[in-house]
Amino acid sequence: MCGIVGYVGNKQATPILIDSLKKLEYRGYDSAGIAVLDGENILVRKAKGALKMLEQRIANETIKGTLGIGHTRWATHGEPSDINAHPQTNISGTIAVVHNGIIENYAKLKEWLQSEGVVFRSQTDTEVIAHLINYYYEEDSDIFQAVLAALSRLEGSYALAVICSDYPDRIICARKECPLVVGLGNGENFIASDVPALLEHTREVHFLDQNEAAVLY
Repeated sequence: MCGIVGYVGNKQATPILIDSLKKLEYRGYDSAGIAVLDGENILVRKAKGALKMLEQRIANETIKGTLGIGHTRWATHGEPSDINAHPQTNISGTIAVVHNGIIENYAKLKEWLQSEGVVFRSQTDTEVIAHLINYYYEEDSDIFQAVLAALSRLEGSYALAVICSDYPDRIICARKECPLVVGLGNGENFIASDVPALLEHTREVHFLDQNEAAVLY
């Protein structure tokens, strides 16, 4: 069990992501991380251990950006480590993914992606998702369609959120069997694995249905 959060709006994303992750830390203590789009690049920061370790790592750093996703991890595939922490990215770092769940066919997909020249850096099933999305994104440069194509090949359970540096105004999210909640605000939107992570920011929440995907602007 892991916890995921996301924010898109006009405010700085980093403090919102960290605060929301604190509400979800019961879902995983092995590591935590965030990915924030600064307008051009996705800045990924993550750390092994409790969320406070991530807070300490970024304490002297200003991570600016109004779009981001975050994760607190309970390890399934891959031991707790900085490398295995989420978010996971494609090789170029232009696509970032956070994921709660278990991809049952990840080994088969990983083998296929490696045959296509992909070099893996972690032992997580989530990194497979990032590279798979990238594979389809390179075909037509439509991030939403690339996510849908990748999801069609996944077996298992997931709640996930995806950001792409080419789309600095949106988060793609989807769920199958794992919970995911969308929060609607005034000029801003949120996602989280559980409602308490959203209540400080909005009371208008919607639970994604099974096998549903959404785009948050």
